[in-house]
Amino acid sequence: MKLDHIDNKLINLLQEDSKRTNKQLSLLLNLSVTAVYERIKKLEKEGIITNYVARIDPKKIDKSFLVFCQVKLIQHSREYLSIFESEILKLDEVAECFHISGDYDYILKIYVKDMEEYREFMVNKLTSIKYIGSTQSSFTIGAIKNSTKISI
Repeated sequence: MKLDHIDNKLINLLQEDSKRTNKQLSLLLNLSVTAVYERIKKLEKEGIITNYVARIDPKKIDKSFLVFCQVKLIQHSREYLSIFESEILKLDEVAECFHISGDYDYILKIYVKDMEEYREFMVNKLTSIKYIGSTQSSFTIGAIKNSTKISI
């Protein structure tokens, strides 16, 4: 699907605040409410808009200790990758997991309460997954930019 400048503006507006009504969007885009509705439905149908979510303040739910953990497997076989990935999907503490290039195989974004909870997570959950060779953890000091918006 080829996006025009109105689609781009609509996507940017929705990324900023997906709770805007079609009426509000129509006023911002100078389109009819029906035209906005149809464009949104088309973007959803084409898989450009995949879902709508609520962003949560981790501090308000006692999960403000953010860790990026790099994981290296002992071998790069399909079996080892598959087992690791299926086990990671079961861990609620892991918000995001990416297969990456470089010295490590994966990077995990992990939210926990504090260092003690992270230690428990590492000892009882993460390192119990088969085929992990090593890990390296980085603890965030502060957020400079934290966005879900993809600029188009």
